[in-house]
Amino acid sequence: MAWETPHHLPSRPGTQRPPRQQRGTTPQNVGRYPRFDVLSPEVVCEWDEPTRRVVLDRLHQSQGFRYFSEAELPCLRAFCDVLLAQSREPRVPVPEMLDAKYADGKLDGFRYASMPHDGEAWHAALKGLDFTARARYGRTFAEADEEGRKAIIRDLQQGNLQGGPWDRLDRGRIFSVLTRGVVSEFYSHPWAWNEIGFGGPAYPRGFMRFGDLSTQEPFESSDAVGADPVREAESEGLP
Repeated sequence: MAWETPHHLPSRPGTQRPPRQQRGTTPQNVGRYPRFDVLSPEVVCEWDEPTRRVVLDRLHQSQGFRYFSEAELPCLRAFCDVLLAQSREPRVPVPEMLDAKYADGKLDGFRYASMPHDGEAWHAALKGLDFTARARYGRTFAEADEEGRKAIIRDLQQGNLQGGPWDRLDRGRIFSVLTRGVVSEFYSHPWAWNEIGFGGPAYPRGFMRFGDLSTQEPFESSDAVGADPVREAESEGLP
């Protein structure tokens, strides 16, 4: 249950403090590659104009919501913050990105037969989160404390939420629908690329080096943590 703790945030071996970002921006200004900035001039200049426009437009998300209502926003923000462990600024603006996606009708090209399309599923799920929080704690999901929110999301993940809006959804599918939306938007943003050391689009630059994955491109930076993230997650018992 990687969303439950901030273990996905990188830490140097023997410490509990993740490296602070020294160049560029990452979520919460921490990352495995503190001296890497995918938006540096030497990287951005390698992209053609359409690629550059698409990437840079992601930095300027509109603050005006068109798909989600004002009443839904506190729940939406709280859910995204818990799931992504974004507890402070700078945050990748996932709620704004989701809103733009569904307002523009940019769906994923498929949906489960037992589920409405993703945007409608989000409306129902946000109502469901508030429904469950009020039943348990007498307050909305956004007003619940962090442990209360996590407990609700844990039950959501396990398909255990019932009553109200949940009875109109496939409880075995809804968590995967929501997390797919959140994670895909998060990792489409350049700040998340900085966190993981991703060099962005390779078109038209291409790659110079092949073979061993430890071989770096000229524009790449070294990992300041020095630990394999997959093995690190496995040692923590994370999926």
